[in-house]
Amino acid sequence: MQSTDVRNPVAAGRGATWTGDPPALTGDFAVDRRSTTDWLEAMVHDVDVLPPRAERGEDQQRAVDALHRRARHVRRRFLARHAEALYDDLTDGLTGQLRVDQLTCLAAERYPALVPDRQRMATEARLAQRHKEGWEIDQGLFLHALLDSPRSGSHLLRSMLLPTSRASAAAPEFRRTGRADLALTTVTRRDGIAYLELCNDAYLNAEDDAAVEALETATDLVLLDDASHVGVLRGAAMSHPAYRGRRVFSAGINLTHLYDGRISLLGFLIRRELGYIAKFVRGLYQDDGTGDRWWPTADKPWVGAVDSFAIGGGLQILPVLDRVVAAEDAWFSLPAMAEGLVPGVANLRLAGLMGGRLSRQMIFWGRRLRVGEPEAALLCDETAPVDGMDDAVRRAAEHLDNPAVAANRRVLNLGVEPLEVFRQYMAKYALEQSYRLYSPDLIANLERTWTGRNRERQDGRRD
Repeated sequence: MQSTDVRNPVAAGRGATWTGDPPALTGDFAVDRRSTTDWLEAMVHDVDVLPPRAERGEDQQRAVDALHRRARHVRRRFLARHAEALYDDLTDGLTGQLRVDQLTCLAAERYPALVPDRQRMATEARLAQRHKEGWEIDQGLFLHALLDSPRSGSHLLRSMLLPTSRASAAAPEFRRTGRADLALTTVTRRDGIAYLELCNDAYLNAEDDAAVEALETATDLVLLDDASHVGVLRGAAMSHPAYRGRRVFSAGINLTHLYDGRISLLGFLIRRELGYIAKFVRGLYQDDGTGDRWWPTADKPWVGAVDSFAIGGGLQILPVLDRVVAAEDAWFSLPAMAEGLVPGVANLRLAGLMGGRLSRQMIFWGRRLRVGEPEAALLCDETAPVDGMDDAVRRAAEHLDNPAVAANRRVLNLGVEPLEVFRQYMAKYALEQSYRLYSPDLIANLERTWTGRNRERQDGRRD
């Protein structure tokens, strides 16, 4: 029988090397960087020489789990000591503005094995969730340490509020035509109102990495456009048999893509919170040239139009919007426990919006709220008949098209969600969510969901 003793990893796989005890930290950044990355590279090698996760025996997997635990302890210890020095190195003393994906790629180049490199993540991305090694946990450790620092964390949050390169390139054409088609989203300007529609028809407007990218690009276009005074977020009409011709706001996370391993920590779980949702709250930022102060350059009020339902991630958006109009037959749910994930920033925002007790009922017990229930009024400001939604949404947007709104929402957000509170939450979120993404119960939940869906399809064929 193969040994699972981590002091003898050679027994777990041919070619493994024993790296000895973790290096002692001296406090000198350059010395600790060299000794830590050398040690981590050897540990990663010990994992790489074993068969892929899908082909390992139980003893081999226990040995690898033990190697990961030791390596992550070393990563956390190094980052706790040197996160700010590391961030200064990656951003040239806070003069560079890097998004989380750019930051982790550069860190992988300069600090081997501290975080996984681009090639390793590309290989991992091709695997189903249950067969992944879990290298994204190391990205979570990395982001937790950076966000946990007031200095580096605040800088990173504001770097994520810069417009994306895709949006900057598309902005001139949108300004000229008032129309942008980004495949999964469209933006149309009419009478100073920019209507942003999610159009993920194949999945009832569920979100995945591609949808998050399209949503952030579309949000930037609205914020960059001087002729757009108010943004409206709405779901497009569906072709699904149960909702054919009807609009749907959001079905939450794309569980099919999560099962297939196509929901990423950086591109979905972190980007949606630090990207388009954060921009709904704070708008776009730019450095004023001093490197110390950042100023909002474009922030606008937003109206949410909830048709049919707002599930999971769809519900998570509602607390940051300035007005929510819901169809009279719409409903809301937050099935966090069924999915096995932390529901974005809902744990922070819902507690302030509806109190801890109701928040627990929704997050832990899956309570569903329907329009018309007294508690649903905490999630939406007004309701309208299904055939009256267009007019109600337009009236709400026209009301917010007021020069005093921008200043008021900026100071209001200081009390509702201070940047420092958001930073602290996101530091913890990055850590917890990275582990949840690879937790055995989440994998089991996905397997049950997938098996149930296949059974439903088979029953449908027999009928």
